[in-house]
Amino acid sequence: MPRERVSAFQVSSRKSFDLYRAESILEASPGRTVPRCPHFGVCGGCATQHADQRTQMAAKQRGLEENLARIGKVAPETLLPIVYGEAWGYRRRARFSVRRVDKKGGVLVGFRERRSTWVAEMGECHVLPANISALILPLRELVEKLSIRARVPQIEVAAADNATALVFRHLLPLRDEDTAWLRMFAEAHGVQVWLQPGGPDSVHALHPEGGELYYDLPEFGVRLRFRPTDFTQVNFGVNRALVSRALRLLDPQPGERIADLFCGLGNFSLPMARRGAEVIGFEGSADLVARARENAAANGLVAQFEKADLFKSDLAHWGAFGKVLLDPPREGAVEIVKALPAGVRRIVYVSCDPATLARDAGILVHTRGYRLAAAGVVNMFPHTAHVESIALFEAGPA
Repeated sequence: MPRERVSAFQVSSRKSFDLYRAESILEASPGRTVPRCPHFGVCGGCATQHADQRTQMAAKQRGLEENLARIGKVAPETLLPIVYGEAWGYRRRARFSVRRVDKKGGVLVGFRERRSTWVAEMGECHVLPANISALILPLRELVEKLSIRARVPQIEVAAADNATALVFRHLLPLRDEDTAWLRMFAEAHGVQVWLQPGGPDSVHALHPEGGELYYDLPEFGVRLRFRPTDFTQVNFGVNRALVSRALRLLDPQPGERIADLFCGLGNFSLPMARRGAEVIGFEGSADLVARARENAAANGLVAQFEKADLFKSDLAHWGAFGKVLLDPPREGAVEIVKALPAGVRRIVYVSCDPATLARDAGILVHTRGYRLAAAGVVNMFPHTAHVESIALFEAGPA
């Protein structure tokens, strides 16, 4: 950590840096703290539990600024306050690896070990909600009972506001006794059990058959229903704060025409529609487009959703937009920012990778004539090196 003195040994030598591993801390940083999780350092799920939250976020803010300066050659006019949330029990989505290891006494369920494909032997996880953490050991016992125990490679977890779903990926057909065990587990632990025998399209509910999942955005009176394998943010509390900030920055007005790119389920689109804006959401997944349309109808909102390849599409034929919201995957949105139609006055860019945000910011500022009016980090993933951020771009001079 910054300003620490350590005793360390060299692990490797690279062209531009050497890698050392600390043996002992001689002078600790004021920001160093005792990791809460007993599996920290072995489990690869967290990387920074040894730093307090203030230190973690200072590093993320510094990383964002450095990426913007180094890659995009830009600096925000205003640094936004950090969006904080709960530091523990926040992770509503997870993918457990499953492996049967005879030397460890049977089935292991958990995250992979740090820098390894092995499954960490863990009995708890402090970044998961307590009810999900409590399922780790029972899940090990459950899979051990299945006839195909060696052919269940992963269990995906999706915790909604109303229920928790477990999706069992299985590479061989389940027997009747297997489905009986799974149903009993669902009943005993109050969870939904879903099955995935093949690709993403094969996911279906086992018990209860009509189970649904949803999360609420209370500030906007919006409820979004989703399937357990749909993309949703892992941190519902911070997502609510992020949506609130994005709408304050974008400032949608009644009748304004706004494009929401990579709109997913309508996480930003429907709150904008609630503000009276004329929203068109664009998304590459036909399933998510269908789900967004269903969510609009269920919330009594008028919003348009269209399937589009956002890495190639030109939005010009959809007409003029005064404002745009971007929430791309890690690859960013380089083709979109190059081809944004004329007349877009304001852009809010939600990013999960500061490097691609910086690249796209450089194009918007140096090629398209926008100002980087504001930027800041969002603590979506406490105790990890993952940096979520939000940026505001405005057309024309200050």
